[in-house]
Amino acid sequence: MQKIIVCLKRVVDYNVRIRVKPDGSGVITEGLKMSINPFDEIALEEALRIREQGKAQEVVLVSIGPDDAQQQLRTGLAMGADRAILVQTSAELEPLAAARVLRQIVSREQPGLVLLGKQAIDDDCNQTGQMLAALWNRPQATFASRLELDGTVATVTREVDAGLEVLEVDLPAVVTTDLRLNEPRYVKLPDIMKAKKKPIEILAIESLGVDVAPVLRVIRYEAPAARSRGVMVKNVDELVGALHDRGFLA
Repeated sequence: MQKIIVCLKRVVDYNVRIRVKPDGSGVITEGLKMSINPFDEIALEEALRIREQGKAQEVVLVSIGPDDAQQQLRTGLAMGADRAILVQTSAELEPLAAARVLRQIVSREQPGLVLLGKQAIDDDCNQTGQMLAALWNRPQATFASRLELDGTVATVTREVDAGLEVLEVDLPAVVTTDLRLNEPRYVKLPDIMKAKKKPIEILAIESLGVDVAPVLRVIRYEAPAARSRGVMVKNVDELVGALHDRGFLA
């Protein structure tokens, strides 16, 4: 395989506590630590392992976002990716718009495999990978907990309610990654220094000729309701009575 594309999304770090703006118009992101979406980081680690096995020659990162997203791309380059592409935009793209943008990059790069996380932790949409596969008219395998390549075939193990499901898909294909696929490597200082010399190509989103106009309108953001205090009961009869009083039992 000549090339693997890995899609990275810039998100608020998973350790940061999210707060809603007072007017409910969005989430406060100013001054917060931003990181690579954890599921995308797993996808990158898998791509690097595939390259290290000699089954791919190049790992290319692609991100859609503001100029600040270069920081996350540099982190990915420090992990070991060969080069990166940033499609620059200040707008928050819906999954279909992101898939359309990625489709243009895929057409240009002609990868043998596209890897991305199963979902982003900011919107939890879990749609971009599936939509990209549909637009590309290529097979897809989602929620991969194991990935094996053999020539032009990828074998993907997925965790489902009944246990494990194993799929075989022809390459090129789109695979989205789950948590148990691997554990991403730690980035060392020498690798960070080397990453500064690796190329990042910046493309204006307008140059791709893609319709990224939103089709949904977000009316308001609200923080989840505060969790109520628990109630101690002395016995089963008291528990059943409390559940009945709250309407959980008929």
